[in-house]
Amino acid sequence: MEKAILNILEKDSRTSVEEIALMLNRPVNDIFAAIADMEKRRVICSYTTLINYDKTEREFVTAMIEVQVTPQRDMGFEKIAERIYGFDEVKAVYLMSGGYDFMILMEGKNIKEISHFISDKLSTLEAVRSTATHFVLKKYKDHGVIMDKTPDEDERMIVTP
Repeated sequence: MEKAILNILEKDSRTSVEEIALMLNRPVNDIFAAIADMEKRRVICSYTTLINYDKTEREFVTAMIEVQVTPQRDMGFEKIAERIYGFDEVKAVYLMSGGYDFMILMEGKNIKEISHFISDKLSTLEAVRSTATHFVLKKYKDHGVIMDKTPDEDERMIVTP
């Protein structure tokens, strides 16, 4: 049941407990208890809204920053990650395989603000060896959602004789 609830909420976090109960043919109390338990265990961490800011007046820049670090003895990557995700500007931090250790996702008012964050805060951390910054120019798909597609667009190919 947990997996089914998670699948429903991942697609639309606004789905009510009553609707989930109907979809899964389970009592509302069971669904409520399962969701509460998943929230307590931090399986469900937050309920968010995916916004296409390109269609609003808000102007900002999204950056993905690759970071190489030197892990600290007896601390590994955990303490470094804690320092990085402690900055308010940082939206996400991922431990990665490959040429870099971390991928940081952040937003700023402009490129200058992001460069100040990197030079004044991130690169001054003792463990940070190098960074590579990539700026998002356009989002086509985010969290499984195609950003510019309207819900009632027909995806079928037009076939003419």
